[in-house]
Amino acid sequence: MLTLQRRHLVGHDILLARHGNHICSMRLDRSAGRVIALLDDGSVDSAPNLISPNLQLPDTMQSVLRNDWKFLATMSACVAGLAAAMIVAAISLAGLSADPALAQLMTTYPAY
Repeated sequence: MLTLQRRHLVGHDILLARHGNHICSMRLDRSAGRVIALLDDGSVDSAPNLISPNLQLPDTMQSVLRNDWKFLATMSACVAGLAAAMIVAAISLAGLSADPALAQLMTTYPAY
């Protein structure tokens, strides 16, 4: 079952265990797969973010959007294009009829 949740960063735990309250800030270096911490004394320490390189982490909303943005953008464009084509077709069919009552019948939807 796919659940989207915030990833727990292993590097944060490692750095907290090493330095405790002496950490000023931490940031994630995605390209290197490491968490980098700035310490009170101005020094920098880093820790790996993964326990194992083959570990499959759970998906998050950001990871899904980052990996599938081209597919989602293509599908959104297709749906928008189809909706626009249907609207244009309905308007053109309404304009083709000479009878105003028929045009009104084609453009209004009865409420049931």
